[in-house]
Amino acid sequence: MAVREVPKNEHTKDGRKWIYEIRFEGKRYKSKKFLTKKEALAAERLFYEEKEKIGNQTMMTLGDLFDDHYNYQKDKVKMTTLSNYGKKIKHFNSIKNIKLDKLTMKDIEKWKQEINSKNLATRTKNDLMKYLKSALNYGSKWYDFNFSSMYNKMTNFTDPDEIPKGMQFYTFEEFKKFISVEEDLRFKTLFKTLYYCGLRSGELRGLTWNDVNLESKELSVNKNITVNLDGRKYIVTTPKTKSSYRTIPMPDVLVDDLIKLREMQNNYYDFNNKWYVFGSYEPLVKSALRDRKNKDCKLAGVKQIRIHDFRHSCASLLINNGANITMVARYLGHAKIDETLNTYSHMFKNKLDDIVGTINRLNNKLNNK
Repeated sequence: MAVREVPKNEHTKDGRKWIYEIRFEGKRYKSKKFLTKKEALAAERLFYEEKEKIGNQTMMTLGDLFDDHYNYQKDKVKMTTLSNYGKKIKHFNSIKNIKLDKLTMKDIEKWKQEINSKNLATRTKNDLMKYLKSALNYGSKWYDFNFSSMYNKMTNFTDPDEIPKGMQFYTFEEFKKFISVEEDLRFKTLFKTLYYCGLRSGELRGLTWNDVNLESKELSVNKNITVNLDGRKYIVTTPKTKSSYRTIPMPDVLVDDLIKLREMQNNYYDFNNKWYVFGSYEPLVKSALRDRKNKDCKLAGVKQIRIHDFRHSCASLLINNGANITMVARYLGHAKIDETLNTYSHMFKNKLDDIVGTINRLNNKLNNK
C-alpha cells in the first residue's frame, strides 16, 4: 500500500491529509487529499480496478467478447438458443482476433464482403449481423466499450436479385391424396395432427397423452423436442415462444384416430399418460418422421414438401376457408397478428379480392334501385 499522511503544513483547511502515491507501469500517480485513511485506501483500490479494466479492454478481442457473452448467457437462454450462438460464432473467424479497442467499420465491411461471398440466405446473413450487434451491446454494458458511432453504419445485408423461396403447402385435395396411402394408424394420425393443428415438428414430437383431452377434443402445446445438443439424442424444452403455449380444438376426424391410437397403445406394457403420443416412453425419432413423409409422397404421387410445410398447409386451409386472422394467429401460436400476416400475406390475396367484390356488389345493388 502507498497510502500516507502528508505533512501538517500540507493539510487542507477542512482537514484532508491522506493521499495515495503509486508508481504504475513506469508512471507516478499522486492522488488528491482525503479526510481519512480509509477513504484513501478505497480510492487506491478503485484506481487499480480501473487500470485493470482498461488493461482488459486493451487486450480483449472480438473472439474473447463472443466467448464471454456465450458464458454469460448459459443460464439465461434456452439450450437451443445457446447452441445457435455457438454456430454463429464460427462465421466470425476472420475478425475474431481483432482487439475491440481497434475494431473499425472497415473491419465490419470486410467481414460483410466475406459473408456475402458465401452461399447463405439473406435472412441468415442478417441473423449474423444481429448477433454481432448483440455481442457489441454486451461489451458496451459490461466493459464500457463505446461502439455507438458504429451501430447506425452496421446496415443489414440486402440482395435485390435473391429469388424468394416459395412456400410449399398441400391443398385439402392434395392432403387427402397424400393421407390415403398411409395404412399405419400412428403415422396416419401423426400427419393429420400436423395438417389440421399446424404444429411445429418439435411440438408434435413433444405431445404426451397428458396433453390430449379426448373428451373436450383439445390438445395442449407445452413442450418442444430438440435434437443434436451436447451429444444427446434429444432434449425436452419449452416451446419456441410464450405465445407457442396454447390449447387448441381438434376436428372430429383427428379425434377418432386418436381414440383408436390410444386404445392400441393402452395394450402396451408399462403404458401410461406420460408416454409420447407418437412414440412410447421416448419421442419419435425425427428422421423416422421425415422418411415416412418422403415415402408417402412418392406413393401418393404428390409433390414433396417439408415437415414444416404441413404447418403452412394448415394456415392455408384456415385462411382460404374464411377463418378470422386473429384466430389463425392464436391457433398457430404466433406472438402477434403481424407475424401471421407477414408470413402468409400472399394467401390473403384472394380475400382482398373478395373485399373489393363485396364493395362492387353493394354499389351495383344501390345503382339498380
